Amino acid sequence: MLTHAVMNRSLLIENGTLLSTGGAASLRRGHSVLIEGGVITRVAPRERMGRFSGRRVDAAGKVVIPGLINGHTHFYGAFARGLTGTKPARDFLGVLRNLWWRLDSALTTEDCYYSALVALIDSIRHGATTVIDHHSSPGAVGGSLDAIACAVRETGLRGCLCYEVSDRDGARVMREGLAENVRFIRRCQAENGAGLRALFGLHASFTLSDATLEEAAGLGHDLQTGFHIHAAEAQADQRAARRRSRMGVVQRLRRFGILGRRSIAAHCIHVSRREMDSLAETGTAVAHNPQSNLNNAVGIADVIEMARRGVLVGLGTDGMTADMLEELRVALWAQHLGSGDPSEGFEEVAGALFNGNAEVAGRIFGLRFGGIRAGCAGDVAIFDYDPPTPLAGANALSHVVFGLSQAQVDTTIVGGRVLMEHRRLKLDLDEARVNARARELAGKLWQRI
Repeated sequence: MLTHAVMNRSLLIENGTLLSTGGAASLRRGHSVLIEGGVITRVAPRERMGRFSGRRVDAAGKVVIPGLINGHTHFYGAFARGLTGTKPARDFLGVLRNLWWRLDSALTTEDCYYSALVALIDSIRHGATTVIDHHSSPGAVGGSLDAIACAVRETGLRGCLCYEVSDRDGARVMREGLAENVRFIRRCQAENGAGLRALFGLHASFTLSDATLEEAAGLGHDLQTGFHIHAAEAQADQRAARRRSRMGVVQRLRRFGILGRRSIAAHCIHVSRREMDSLAETGTAVAHNPQSNLNNAVGIADVIEMARRGVLVGLGTDGMTADMLEELRVALWAQHLGSGDPSEGFEEVAGALFNGNAEVAGRIFGLRFGGIRAGCAGDVAIFDYDPPTPLAGANALSHVVFGLSQAQVDTTIVGGRVLMEHRRLKLDLDEARVNARARELAGKLWQRI
């Protein structure tokens, strides 16, 4: 949670080129942004801002955009970086069994904390200001979300957390997962802080029995919260759902009340058009994760058709990266390949990152995201980008994909708090010490698995 002092701090970002990505992209040069009480209160040309006595950030010669949002990630994936020696996988279930389920089962509470710190710092360095995480640590369930929440607060980002309930590790671990979600959701609701929220986490339909889904749904509904679940990431999920219930994954989740405006269904690669309509009818958000999907050879989600059918689509990284603009580029190339048309997909994938993610985060945090205008969250990323070709509102998103994505983030700000400036972290954290301890813990984790 941001402290009262931080939330009431005033900040003036001066004389930047403002690229507001929410809705129709707009561009304003030589403008300044005033952030007060955590939100943007005024945007105007520099000369019209008047006197100001608070902290200033000089954005002259730089491009200012709304802070980037990661719609689905796994912080603990940071500890898989460089891991070798796992048994080769021939399909998606093999990837889970040989790598991820072995890794997450061996995590300690300290591993959860440090892997989250590493991922969050990386997010700051790439201009991400809000992250939606999906966590699993079957050997250290109780208190795992508190450990991650501590990392979220220490870095100053906005984070939405959940614990991944599954039947795959037996009844005891499943019940611990239910309890961890309930406890942490109640904590977040009681604290109602600016930077921390929770959803009810579920792994995927194929690792959840009817009884577990029914109990989780009841608990989530009683808490008036949404759910965060993987859906139809691979064909195996659909096959299991049809064997179990004679219906597809989306219809099964709908039957148990898991879908809805507060819920996120990650992936949704192997969904029928009827299932897309169910997602649209229930207002369920889909988190598209193209790099992970391509890496796991599970397919390419039809984001274009989902958008046509009114599904709210956002963009996540599934723990593959913290760089949302890299994910945006891959999403575009994947839609070109999937559709067989190099002119398709630009509007849909740009909309997923800049509009879809803003809508999803808004539902979770109760704030306006995605714009640089009065009333929006005071979350911005400032890029060191001097365009070598004309930059205007009409081609601004093209510059984002082909230019800004290759530039460095200079400054990251959340709620008016400067987390990084001139590429230097402004946190009470020793990044070198964090990385050293993370390396030590990751090495021990690798030995255990």
